[in-house]
Amino acid sequence: MSSNTEEHGVGGVELGAELRDEVVLDVKNISISFGGVVALMEISLNVRRSEILGLIGPNGAGKTVLLNCINGVYAPDKGFILFDGKDITGLPRYKIAPLGIARTFQQIELFHQMNVIENTLVGMHFRIETNITSGGLFWGPGKKEEIKARQEAEEILDILELYPYRKQKVGNLSFGIQKLVGLARAIAMKPKMLLLDEIASGLNREEKEDLARFLLRIRHERKIPMIWVEHDMEMITQIADRLICLNYGIKIAEGTPGEVVSNPQVTRAYLGT
Repeated sequence: MSSNTEEHGVGGVELGAELRDEVVLDVKNISISFGGVVALMEISLNVRRSEILGLIGPNGAGKTVLLNCINGVYAPDKGFILFDGKDITGLPRYKIAPLGIARTFQQIELFHQMNVIENTLVGMHFRIETNITSGGLFWGPGKKEEIKARQEAEEILDILELYPYRKQKVGNLSFGIQKLVGLARAIAMKPKMLLLDEIASGLNREEKEDLARFLLRIRHERKIPMIWVEHDMEMITQIADRLICLNYGIKIAEGTPGEVVSNPQVTRAYLGT
């Protein structure tokens, strides 16, 4: 594992006890280009268990590309990615997801004609061990698995205060509620890590406050580490344990929220001065 599992963060800042756990994700020197355009250059980072790592930077900085490399949408041109001690570099998405990496998307990717609990259950499909006969007939082991899955889904909806909406079609719900349904589906995978791609985009202030509360609850109760791409600087600096700032595919700052937002390079990247 990386030497970044030391007890001190960037710049010698001592981390809290819960952040001195082992590293669950270790990204080492990954680079990727598209048609000669460099999207990421020599990016390294790590995520500790129960940690919220914020990923910031102006549009086009490479934040979503980085998430895409981690969860198998893209294979990096160089470097490697270790997750929970396993080399996942270049693995396809369908092999990475069962290892425990779940993701939400900036654009809502839900089944709008299905209700909330059905969308949540989609996140469990690779964990449900039934065959076509028992599952289709709702009989024997299939019935037990279905009941267990629905109970688990309802617990997740309760955490996110979505239980009143569980039987409503997703397409009839507000944008903010749909964002939470996407988060519920990701949690239903029982992930070891969450990738959140601008999950707060399009939400009003009250919805963002609710989301912040839910993320902190997930982190506290389920100990799930997160990489969170976000443009709302006030929100992410209040919640994230550490921040990394990218600009034109290069990491220009890493450290505590206070250190990163006061970094002159970060200021120049956002303000262009």
